[in-house]
Amino acid sequence: MALYVQKFGGTSVGSVERIKAVAEKVKGFRDQGHQIVVVVSAMSGETNRLIGMANEINDEPTPREMDMLVSTGEQVTISLLAMALHKLGVPATSYTGSQVGIQTDSAHTKARIQRIETDELQADLDAGQVVVVAGFQGVDEDGNITTLGRGGSDTTGVALAAALKADECQIYTDVDGVYTTDPRVCSKAQRLETITVEEMLELASLGSKVLQIRAVEFAGKYNVALRVLSSFEGGPGTLIIADSDKDEDSMEEPLISGIAFTANEAKLTLLNTPDVPGVASRILGPIADANIEIDMIVQNVAPAGDYTDFTFTVAKGDYRQTMKILQDQVIPDLGGGDLRGDDNIAKVSLVGVGMRSHAGVASKMFRVLADENINIRMVSTSEIKISVVIDEKHMELAVKALHKAFGLDKRSIEQE
Repeated sequence: MALYVQKFGGTSVGSVERIKAVAEKVKGFRDQGHQIVVVVSAMSGETNRLIGMANEINDEPTPREMDMLVSTGEQVTISLLAMALHKLGVPATSYTGSQVGIQTDSAHTKARIQRIETDELQADLDAGQVVVVAGFQGVDEDGNITTLGRGGSDTTGVALAAALKADECQIYTDVDGVYTTDPRVCSKAQRLETITVEEMLELASLGSKVLQIRAVEFAGKYNVALRVLSSFEGGPGTLIIADSDKDEDSMEEPLISGIAFTANEAKLTLLNTPDVPGVASRILGPIADANIEIDMIVQNVAPAGDYTDFTFTVAKGDYRQTMKILQDQVIPDLGGGDLRGDDNIAKVSLVGVGMRSHAGVASKMFRVLADENINIRMVSTSEIKISVVIDEKHMELAVKALHKAFGLDKRSIEQE
C-alpha cells in the first residue's frame, strides 16, 4: 500500500463528465489498496470568469476580496468530486485549504505556504477515506483566505505530499509528460522518462508550462517524488528526480534533456551610458522598484572612464512601462544616453545536466544557428543551461534545428 497525492488541473475537471472520469481513476487506485489525497483546481475557465466579474464591478479590487472570490472556484470542484466518489461507493471528504490547515503568510494573491496541519488528514486516510483538497488556497494567521498565485494547485499538491511523506505526488494534466521540447512546434519531440529537479526548474523558468516553478522548488527542497501524467491517456508519464538519484551513466549521455523557448521577451538597450561604478544600479533600481523582473543582462566592455552600452530583457508585457521608466527617470538621472527597444525577440534555451561534464555545447549551438543564418543577439549561460536571444521570426526554425542537431529527434522512451 502506498500513499499518493494526486493533483488534477482545470482541464482535467473541466466538465461534469471529466470529474466523473477523475473519480473513476481515483477509485482504481484506492481499489488497489492505496491511500489517496486528491488536490483539484477550479474547473477550466472558472477563475478567469470570476476575475472578469470582479473587474466589471471594480477595476482595482482589493487583494483580500479577490482571494475570497477566486478561492470559490476550487470549492465547487472538491464538492462535485466528493459527490462523484460517493456515487461510486468510495468514502470521501472534501476540504478547503483553510479547513485542511494549510497555513500561509498574508501576501494575498501570491501567498506562500508556511506549514500544514496533517493530523485530521492522516486520521481520514487511516479510516479509509479519500481526502479531496482545494488547491491554490490556504489561510493566514488572522483567518483570512489566501491564494497562492496562478498554478498554485501544483504547489498545494507537492506541499501536501511533503507534509504527509507521500510515496509520490502525481500531477495529472492535459499532456502525458515532459517533452524534449513543445510537440506543437517540433513534431519529433520525445517524452522524457525522467528529468532532474534542476533541469525541470530551468525548463519551468524558461517558459515550459508543464509545472509551476514553485511546485518544482518545493519538490526539490523536500525530496518529493514528482510525476507528470495525462488525465486522458495511460502511460508512465515523466518522473522528476533529485539530481543525486540520476546514475552516472545517464548523466554522460545525452548532453541535452530539453529545449525551452519563449517569445514573451523584450530587449532594451541604453547606449552611451557612463562606465562608472553604480551605473547598473541606477538603471535597474527604478525598474525593480516598479516590481518588473529583469532576465538577461549584457554590458559591453569599455575603456576606463569611457561610455558603454547596457542591454537587458524583460517580459513583453512590461516592455512599455520599462521604456517609460528609462525615458522619464533613468536617462535624466544619468545625464543622457540613447534608448533602443525591441519586442520582436525570442529566447531559446538548451537545458541538460550533461553539460557539466562536456565542453563544446555552446560552440555547437552557435554553429547550428549560424548554419541556419540566425543571428544571436544575447547569450546567457549557467552550469546546465545556455540561452540565446534571437529574432522572434526565427524561433521555430532554431528550435527544430537544435532539436535535430543534439539528437533529441532520435531519443526513445527506452533510452531515458
